[in-house]
Amino acid sequence: MIIRKANAGDVPALVELYHSHLTYYPPKEAPDLDLWRAIVERFESSDSMYLLIAEEDGAAVSTVQMAIIENLTHGVSPFAVIENVVTHPDYRQRGFASALLKRATEIAREHHCYKLFLETGSNRESTLNFYRRNGFEIDSKHSCLKRL
Repeated sequence: MIIRKANAGDVPALVELYHSHLTYYPPKEAPDLDLWRAIVERFESSDSMYLLIAEEDGAAVSTVQMAIIENLTHGVSPFAVIENVVTHPDYRQRGFASALLKRATEIAREHHCYKLFLETGSNRESTLNFYRRNGFEIDSKHSCLKRL
């Protein structure tokens, strides 16, 4: 398994993962591939935005998106947010998402983040237990959503 930042060449695999296998809230519209490439290129060159990929046999099989956010409290320590934990069904239960979450945690520590939180649209106990096994607390703080 290789863990790395996504690059523009990964866009077709990302489209496949997000449109076919994003369990909750999959994109409904056909992707604008040029826009996706531009966004992935920004992630690739950023020190504060990460789109991590787990690659197996040359294929992108799992992703995690993370942003490091500067902060004026907690001694001006930043915090990090994870979204879009997606794994191709053929590769689930094999440690790919756990490895990505571990790498995201390492990156957050390298940035001296005081906390790392993860957003999920799932209420399934199996999904929540997966996050617990990876060191995340469920319901320790409320996340309030306003759709725009």
